[in-house]
Amino acid sequence: MKYEEVHFVDSTKPVWNYSLFTDEDIRNFQQGTHYRLYELFGSHRVTVLGRTGYYFAVWAPNATAVSVIGNFNDWSPDKHPLYVRLERSGIWEGFIPDIAVGESYKYHIRGFNGGTLDKGDPYCNFWEMRPKTASITWELDFFWQDGEWMQSRKVHNALDAPWSIYEIHLASWMRPDPNNEERYNSYDQLRELLVPYVKKMGFTHVELMPVMEHPFDGSWGYQGTGYYAPTSRFGDPQGFMALVDAFHREGIGVILDWVPSHFPYDYHGLYLFDGANTYEYADMRKGFHPDWNSYIFNYSRGEVKSFLISNARFWLDKFHADGLRVDAVSSMLKLNYSRQAGGWEPNEYGGDGNLEAIAFIKDLNATVFRDFPDVQTIAEEATDWPGVSRPTFAGGLGFGMKWMMGWMHDTLDYFKLDPVHRRHHQDKFSFSMMYYYDENFVLPLSHDEVVHGKSPMIFKMPGDEWQKHANLRLLYTYMFTHPGAKLLFMGDEFGATTEWNYKTELPWFLLQYDAHRLLKDCVRDLNELLRGEPALYENQFNIYGFEWVDLRHRDECVIVYRRKGRDAAGDVLVILNMTPIVRRDWKVYARGKDAWTEVFNSDDRKYWGTGDTNNPAIPVRLVDETDGVYEVTVHLPPLGAIVLK
Repeated sequence: MKYEEVHFVDSTKPVWNYSLFTDEDIRNFQQGTHYRLYELFGSHRVTVLGRTGYYFAVWAPNATAVSVIGNFNDWSPDKHPLYVRLERSGIWEGFIPDIAVGESYKYHIRGFNGGTLDKGDPYCNFWEMRPKTASITWELDFFWQDGEWMQSRKVHNALDAPWSIYEIHLASWMRPDPNNEERYNSYDQLRELLVPYVKKMGFTHVELMPVMEHPFDGSWGYQGTGYYAPTSRFGDPQGFMALVDAFHREGIGVILDWVPSHFPYDYHGLYLFDGANTYEYADMRKGFHPDWNSYIFNYSRGEVKSFLISNARFWLDKFHADGLRVDAVSSMLKLNYSRQAGGWEPNEYGGDGNLEAIAFIKDLNATVFRDFPDVQTIAEEATDWPGVSRPTFAGGLGFGMKWMMGWMHDTLDYFKLDPVHRRHHQDKFSFSMMYYYDENFVLPLSHDEVVHGKSPMIFKMPGDEWQKHANLRLLYTYMFTHPGAKLLFMGDEFGATTEWNYKTELPWFLLQYDAHRLLKDCVRDLNELLRGEPALYENQFNIYGFEWVDLRHRDECVIVYRRKGRDAAGDVLVILNMTPIVRRDWKVYARGKDAWTEVFNSDDRKYWGTGDTNNPAIPVRLVDETDGVYEVTVHLPPLGAIVLK
C-alpha cells in the first residue's frame, strides 16, 4: 500500500491519494488472474498517518470522473473525488478519513458520452434494505466457533460421504407473519428456528437459494446487484455468518446458490456501470439473455473474470461456505442458448460453445479446488455437455458434481402415471443407470418443480389421498437409495399441497394432519437410513456401488436393485412395488447372502402406511451353490418400498 499528498476539498473530510494496489495487483486484475479482489476493491476501514476512515476503490474504465457521495457529504458529487490509480487501469480510489462504519454511500460516475450515474459499490459487503439502493460501509469481523467443522469438513464434503441437501429460500421457509410478505425472520431468528429443524430432519447439508443482495423479491435472488453482500432483508453480514456458524456447529454443511451467468438492468447495479458495457458483452447477441431479460457477463474481459472468481472465493473464504451451486451453467456454455437462428454468432471454430465462458468455468473450478480442496462446486447444467464434473486436467469443466436433470424428468414422468400403465414405461424408469457414470450426479427435486403451474409434489402423484402419499413415500425411498447426492426442496418433506410462493411461508398447518406429519417422519428416517448405511454412499459415484437384481417383472412393476459399499457385509437390497397390489411370498434371487433383515418399509403405519405388509422374518434358501445364489422370500406392500440388509 502507499499514499501520496493529501488533497483537501470543500469538506470537513479531506480525500487522500492513497492506494492498496500494487502494480502486480493491477496486472493480475487485468489479466483475469487476481482472485482476492475483495481485499482491495470496495470500501475498507483503514488508519493512515493516525487518521481512521475508509479507503474506496472502484473499477470504472470509461469514466472521466468518479466521486464518493453519501450522507456524510449531503450526497454532493463535488466534495470527495477519487483518483485514477494508473492512467489505463480504470481504477479510481482514495482514502477519506473520519468516515464511520454504517455510512450509506454510492459512486457518482461521469461516464461514457458525459452522462452521469449514481452506482452502488459492486464490492460492498452490506446494502441498504430495498427499495433503497445505497451501499453501506461495513467490516466483516466475526468470531467463528466452527473450528471443529472446518477441520473435519473434508470428510463431510467428500464424494464418498452421504449427501442429503435441503434446499431453502430463507424468506419464505417460515415468516413471523405468514400473510405479510414485507416481514421476514432475521438471520438470528432463522438460526433459532431453521438450524434445529434441519438437524432434527437429518439432512447433511442445506442449499440456500441466492442470499446475495438483490432488488426484486420475485427474482428469488437470481437477479443480483450485490455480489459481495448477503441480503439485508434478514440483517447484517455478521447475522448471516452466525447462521452459517450455527449450521456448522450442528454438523451441517452450507451450499450457496451462485449466479455468475447474468445480472439485471437495475440502475444502481452492474449494467452500463460507467455508461458503457463494462461488465456485460457489448454485442447483445452474447450480452443479453432473452429468457430472463438480463445481461450476460463478458467472460473475455480479464477484469470481469477476476471479479467473478474473486467473488466465488469470497463466499468460501469470508463466510465459510462449503460449496457453490452454480446456476444456469447451460446458458453460459452455449452461444445459441435460447436463441433463434440469426440471433447468435458461432465461435471462431464454427461451433456453438462460448469458448470464453468455458475457459472461465475451468479456471473457476481449478482455483476453488486448489484453494479450498474440502468444498464442492455443483453445476446446474441440463444438457449432455461432456465432462461437466470431470477434472480440468482430464479435459472436463472441473465441477465436483452436476444436477441430474434427466433423472428428475424421467422419474417424475414415471410416477405421474397411473400404476396400471407403469409396466409399459419401465425403460424410462431404469434409463438413469445407462448414463449415470458419466458424471457425479445430484438427484434434484428442486424449487423449479413446484412452481409455475407444475403443481406441488403430492399432486403430481396419481390416485386417492392414500395412494398419493404412498406414491410419494415410494418415490422418496427410490431417490434416497438411488446412487448420487440427494436434494429436496423445502416443503416437499411434508407434502405441501400448494405450489411454492415466495410471498408467503410454507403451509406448516398441514402438520396437524397425520398424512403430512408422518410423511415428514418418513423423510427423516430416510435421512437416517442414508447416513447409517455406508452401502448407500461410499460408492455412490462409481460402478461398484450399484447392481440391478431384477428388471424382469415389468408386468408386475416390481424392481429390485442392490447398493454396495466397500464392505460387502453391509450391502442393502431395495425392492420397489410400483402398484397398489400386495404381493405376498415374492421371490428375489440374490447372490452371496444367506440372511436378510428388513430395515425400512415405506408402508409402515408410522408413516401413514397400512402397516399390514412387513417382513419380521425373511426366509432365505440356497438355490445355486456354484454361483452362491439365494432365494429370498418377502411380502411386498402396496405402492411400497422395502430395504433389506
